[in-house]
Amino acid sequence: MSNLHLSNDALPQIAATTSVAVPEYDRSAITPGIIHFGVGGFHRAHQALYLDKLMRQGKALDFGIVGMGVMPSDARMRDALHSQDCLYTLTEKSPDGSENARVVGSIIDYVFAPDDPAHAVEVLASPEIKIVSLTVTEGGYNFDHVKGEFDLTNPHVSADIEVLKAGKTDALRTFYGLITAGLLARREAGTTPFTVMSCDNIQGNGEMAHKMFLAFAGAIDPQLAEWIEANVSFPNSMVDRITPETTDDDRKDITDKHGYVDEWPVVCEDFTQWVLEENFVNGRPHYEDVGIQVVDDVVPYELMKLRLLNASHQGLCYFGYLAGHRLVHDVMADQRFADFLLAYMEREGTPSLRPLPGVDLDAYHKELIARFGNVAVKDTVPRLCAESSDRIPKWLLPVVRENLASGNAPVTLSAAIVASWARYAEGVNEQGEPIAINDRMADRLKETAAHNHEDILAFLRDREIFGDLVDSPEFTQDYARVLHSLHEQGSIATLDMLLSELK
Repeated sequence: MSNLHLSNDALPQIAATTSVAVPEYDRSAITPGIIHFGVGGFHRAHQALYLDKLMRQGKALDFGIVGMGVMPSDARMRDALHSQDCLYTLTEKSPDGSENARVVGSIIDYVFAPDDPAHAVEVLASPEIKIVSLTVTEGGYNFDHVKGEFDLTNPHVSADIEVLKAGKTDALRTFYGLITAGLLARREAGTTPFTVMSCDNIQGNGEMAHKMFLAFAGAIDPQLAEWIEANVSFPNSMVDRITPETTDDDRKDITDKHGYVDEWPVVCEDFTQWVLEENFVNGRPHYEDVGIQVVDDVVPYELMKLRLLNASHQGLCYFGYLAGHRLVHDVMADQRFADFLLAYMEREGTPSLRPLPGVDLDAYHKELIARFGNVAVKDTVPRLCAESSDRIPKWLLPVVRENLASGNAPVTLSAAIVASWARYAEGVNEQGEPIAINDRMADRLKETAAHNHEDILAFLRDREIFGDLVDSPEFTQDYARVLHSLHEQGSIATLDMLLSELK
C-alpha cells in the first residue's frame, strides 16, 4: 500500500511521477460560489468536472463548489473528501480500453448539515453563493407520482415546516428546509437570492423543483412563496454521463497504477453532455467555454435523454438480471438485447419526442447501444435496477401515456419492460435465488408482485405508481402476455418471442 495519500501537498509528486493531470490553478484562490446537494459519483464526474475545466482556463474561480449532505450516509463522503482536501481522481474509460485520469479540484469544502443545521443555513445565506444545485435522485423531490403534488405529509418535511414557522434553523433535516431557510435569510438581509439548479433525471427538472419549493414555502408563509416566485430562478437541465458506483477495485487501481491512495475516486465513460437553460438570477460560470450547451428550451433534449437512454436502461436491466447478467456490457454482448432496445427506441421512444432540429436520432440510438456496451466502465445491472419505483414513472410511463393518447405509436415493448420489472419485483430470479431489491418501496413492491401468478395484473393495480394504466386494454394485453411468458418461458425466450413479432 502506498504511503502517499491524495492531498494538496501530494499534487506536485503526483504530477511528477504519474500521467494523472492535476490542477495547475491556485486552489487557495478559489472562493465559494455554488453549493451542491447530493455529492456522489455523478456530480463529481459531471458538474464538478466542468468547473474544474473552467478553472484550468483561469476562469470561474469565484464558483468553487461546497458540497452539502443531509442524509446519514453522506457522512462517508464528508470524511473521504475532508481527508484529502476535497480532491479526488476521475478516470474516464473509453470502449477501446484507453483511460484518462485527472485530479479534480473544483470542490473546496463539504458541509454535513446534520452536524450543525444552523451553520449550514449560514453557508447558504452567504451572499457569495450564486447557485444551489441538486442531484438528490429522482425520489428526492417528495411528490406524488400520479398527482404530481408535493407530499406535505412526509414527516421530515412537515417537521421542517414547523421549525421554520417557529423562526428556527437548528433542527432542519431536509434540503427543502435548508435551502428555503437560506432564501429566507437572503430575503431578510436584502441580498440577491441564488439560482436553484436541478441536475436530476426528471422531465422538466427545474420546473419540478420550482413547483415543489413553492409548495414547501407556501406551507410556511404564502408571502415567502410569492417572493421566491418573483425572485428565484429554477433552470431546466439535461445531464448525461454513465457513472457506475465506485468499487474497492477502483480504489485499488489508483494505487496500483498511479502510486497514491484516493479514498473515493470516480470512474465513468468517456461521453458527457450537459444542456442547460439560460435562466439564472445571480450570474453563472461561462459554461459555454467547456462545451455545455446553454439554450432557451431544454425540454426536447431532456426528453431525448430520459426516454431513450434512461428508459432503455430499464429495458435492459430487468431482462438482463433475470437472464443471469450482472454487468451491463455482458447484457449488451447478447445481440438480442441490442435489437430489443433499438426497436424500443425507434418504435416507441422516439415517436414521443419533441422536434430536435439538427439531431440525428438514428445515430443517437446506435451511440447509446455502443455506450451501454463499454466494457471498460463495468457498469452494473443492479445499479440500473435500483429505485425503479421512482425511475419507471418518470422515464418510461410518460412514453406509454403519450403513445396511447396519440395513437401514433405502439406500446408493446414498453409494456414488456414494465412486465419485466413486475417479474423482477417478485424477488426471486429464474434460478430460484433471492433478488436483493434496492428500492424505497421494496417491501410494498414485493408484496404486490407476490400476487402476479393469481392475478396477472396485480402489480399494475398500484395506482400510486401506475395511475390508470391498468384500465387500458391496449397496454394490459401486451403486459399480461409478456409477464405470462416470463413465468412460463423465461427472459431469453420472451425476448426472442418479442423480436420475432417485429420481423
